[in-house]
Amino acid sequence: MRLTPRSAARLFPVLVLIAGSAGTAAAQETHDHLVTQCVDIPPGENRPDYGCWVVATAHDLTFAEPSIYWHLRKFPSTQAAEAAKTRTGVVGEVEGQVWLSDFGSKDMKLEGGEKVAVIGPLELPKAKSYDAVFMHAVMRPLDRSRVHTHPGPEAWYVLAGEQCLETPNGAQRASAGGTMTVTPDIPMELMIVGSEVRRSLTLVVHDSTQQKSIPSDWKPTGRCLQ
Repeated sequence: MRLTPRSAARLFPVLVLIAGSAGTAAAQETHDHLVTQCVDIPPGENRPDYGCWVVATAHDLTFAEPSIYWHLRKFPSTQAAEAAKTRTGVVGEVEGQVWLSDFGSKDMKLEGGEKVAVIGPLELPKAKSYDAVFMHAVMRPLDRSRVHTHPGPEAWYVLAGEQCLETPNGAQRASAGGTMTVTPDIPMELMIVGSEVRRSLTLVVHDSTQQKSIPSDWKPTGRCLQ
């Protein structure tokens, strides 16, 4: 039987951790589904099984156009990816594979590597320069992000599982092999739906003078569970 989001809610109840309860049997049997932010973990250090991590960041990028596309490719080695990247490219290793992200027009000329996806358009806010943050996330059914905004667009390439993004404009979904984008400065909550662990590559291109993620007071309506 296929596990729906509504039936998953009965199987994976959200745990509200109360001070002093972390050592209880309930805390050991389940988990808090809130993933607050993507964190920096230096290369070589062990990551937890689930969460969101910054893989690589390109700083102080400039673009001539008001929107860009994310060109995602795989390479056999870091050296090959570094040799092929453009001036805005960022290289990172995820799950034993080397990924190169380049940014520009939809039909920009790129050489080498295995083309995986062209994602966009990504609408840029007005800024003197931008940071491009390349991330990797592994989240369980009903895991969700905090409600937040970004001072720039966010995009996803889903490696496995299924995700749902709710914003004031509604809800959108993407599953393995699919992509998703969202415009700057819009409040959002990301939730993992379906019955599988969701693994994704994530990109935020934001104004270099601001933090990549900002908490929001907007209240989701639960459309991802409908």
